[in-house]
Amino acid sequence: MKIAVSVLLIIGTAVVGKIMTPPPSDEITSAQEIAPEYAKWGRMAMQNVMEKYPNANVVDYLHIGREVGTENTVEKFKLWLRADDNHEFGVFVDITFNNQTEEVINIKFTETDR
Repeated sequence: MKIAVSVLLIIGTAVVGKIMTPPPSDEITSAQEIAPEYAKWGRMAMQNVMEKYPNANVVDYLHIGREVGTENTVEKFKLWLRADDNHEFGVFVDITFNNQTEEVINIKFTETDR
């Protein structure tokens, strides 16, 4: 019984040591490298919604998707807001930008109750 417990303890220690050992430096990636492509546009959507609705807080965020065209791309988001009076509503945000320059062409806001 003591041998079995000792073996399990040694194996457990080896496994925990393996889990807690940091990866080699060539395997470490920065947050920018693992951030999704739409992260930049999501930050922009949130920032613009907070400017447009200063009396509301963003309580949820959803990336709906991306529509890629030959010249422009539309990044689509849905943000759920709670106003000061506890009224909740959604805002669809469509950010249209140039594929080559990433210059923003248009930001469209559409409110929804669901």
